[in-house]
Amino acid sequence: MKIHILKWERLWWSISALIVLVGIIAMVISFSNFGAPLRPGLDFIGGTRLQLQLACGVEDNCDQPINTGEVQDILNQQGLSGATIQVLEGNILSIRSKNLDVDQRTQLQSLLNQEIGQFDPETIQIDTVGATIGKELFSSGILALLVSFFGIIVYLSVRFQFDYALFAIVALIHDVLITAGLFAVLGLVAGLEVDSLFLVALLTIIGFSVNDTVVIYDRIRENLEKNPELNINQVVDNSVNQTLTRSINTSLTTILPLLGIFLFGGETLKYFALTLIIGFMTGAYSSIFIASTLLAWWRNRQPTNSQLNTN
Repeated sequence: MKIHILKWERLWWSISALIVLVGIIAMVISFSNFGAPLRPGLDFIGGTRLQLQLACGVEDNCDQPINTGEVQDILNQQGLSGATIQVLEGNILSIRSKNLDVDQRTQLQSLLNQEIGQFDPETIQIDTVGATIGKELFSSGILALLVSFFGIIVYLSVRFQFDYALFAIVALIHDVLITAGLFAVLGLVAGLEVDSLFLVALLTIIGFSVNDTVVIYDRIRENLEKNPELNINQVVDNSVNQTLTRSINTSLTTILPLLGIFLFGGETLKYFALTLIIGFMTGAYSSIFIASTLLAWWRNRQPTNSQLNTN
């Protein structure tokens, strides 16, 4: 069955525009609340994160979920009123605050054990990052994203033409905005924070997405050379349909292991895998429905038949 991609191009663009708009609104709200478009994790702003889990083997210790109000009272007593509290699965307590030394952490843990319940000492996780290191990580991550965009433009301009490169970058920005926007929404709704792994995931998404786009563009160029008499719309439709099965199979075989990591990989890798799942799905969508349709739209607007010249 042949799919007429260009017949519904405005529908694909409208869907993307709506999702991007929702994400941008969420990022604006997030910026007003947290001073950043996404809710920043410990990696970026520095401080101490203390995560403890109630020892459910102790009688009556896990009958009730952890009360955040009681935890906040304890933090206020310790001069940590600005700390962030998050309760996971009802019995896991995550606290992010300013940098705490060993004595401060020990005292806080002691008070939590007395007032909240017995926490399992074997599950305690303590992370500390300096604010300077956090800023350096953020700056390095943004620089890496910009360099990757520039490298892709140069590569695609040399391999294809500049308009190919331009719309490939538009598709990549689309993928990054949708992924970041969904995490901005999750940050507002579920308190989800982004860390340095999120930037790593974005770089991975860019590489995956541009690879998918290059496959489609390569087929478009090949079909233009073989059938110069065809309209660009026919060429793009044919090219997308010829590569559609490959794109879907590649995406599915990549996403399935990530789904396993998300479900069973533990807290550290869970949201890294979720970022990749969202990004890979968005990347496959943008390669098929955004990059190719924009290229056809642009070539149709040219005053001559220069769109049939591949190089």
